[in-house]
Amino acid sequence: MYIKRYTIASLILIALVGWYVYSYISQDIMTLNIFGITLPAMPTAIWVIVPILILYVASVFHMSFYSILSNFKDRKYDKDYEKIIDAVAEAYLAKEEREHSYKTPRYKLLGFIIDNSTLFPSALLKSGVENEKLQSVLKVIEDIKSGEVVELKKYSLKPQNPLVIQNDKNRYKKGSITAENILSHIENYDESLVKEAYTGILATAPITLIEQHKQFLTKAGLFIVLARINASKNPLEISNEALISLINALDLDAKDLIKISTALSTNMIPEQRMKLFEILSEKREDGFEAYIFTLFDLEMIAPANELLLNTQEHEYQNYKAYSALKECGKNFNINLFI
Repeated sequence: MYIKRYTIASLILIALVGWYVYSYISQDIMTLNIFGITLPAMPTAIWVIVPILILYVASVFHMSFYSILSNFKDRKYDKDYEKIIDAVAEAYLAKEEREHSYKTPRYKLLGFIIDNSTLFPSALLKSGVENEKLQSVLKVIEDIKSGEVVELKKYSLKPQNPLVIQNDKNRYKKGSITAENILSHIENYDESLVKEAYTGILATAPITLIEQHKQFLTKAGLFIVLARINASKNPLEISNEALISLINALDLDAKDLIKISTALSTNMIPEQRMKLFEILSEKREDGFEAYIFTLFDLEMIAPANELLLNTQEHEYQNYKAYSALKECGKNFNINLFI
């Protein structure tokens, strides 16, 4: 109820009652004695409106008291509503640590559910959400997904947050940060971006930088390095020890080592290639087959046959068959026997 309107209406009613009593009932002056106390003499009309005034004051006090309580309650709901908006925004941003304290039972359950959920906004939300804070968050998400670079500092997101990772990738693609910047501060970036940056420099980087961050090397990246050995463009000089270090940084099997040997057949000096796989055969069991393959590929038939003589009868049947065909004057590509 609006107290101002109530006051105006009450005063009008009090004035009408006083006028009616004074005009049509009694204009006498009288005194009242209450609990032995004699009150001043006043017209009867005044004594009639005094209880009404007292009732008015009491009712105004009553309404004001509950209005204040209602305002406090409404303020709690308003604050909880703002917290719900914050919780939804943080859920959209996929924040890891989210916890909000709610004062009203109405929002406690909803807030708890949102704080422990990840929300994925649809494209229709942007035009249907009128809240400015949520609109801002939705635009940030849309821009990042479309490849734009946005400012995320005000949201206090951790480096492993998916939006931060994608935003950093957008920055890298647009040239805002370089591969060298990323590799110099790998603790600030997601591992997937560091690997991408590392792979991006393999075609031009010196061997020292390649070795420095070899923990991010992939199979595909290794073959980029192999293609540069003694190449005409961006050539790379690398020792067998350094190359073995790169190979051992990956989880490779015998087939992978054979592919490496094939890749090196283009530009690597035969002597270095043969020595490389000889060392590998001594250091790892799966390097033996790659060494035999390399010897046959280099037409080093005698050393290869000598190695095969020291194997079990049932082992390396494919290479033994290739050797037998060579002895019969048959020339086949060694790759057919892998």
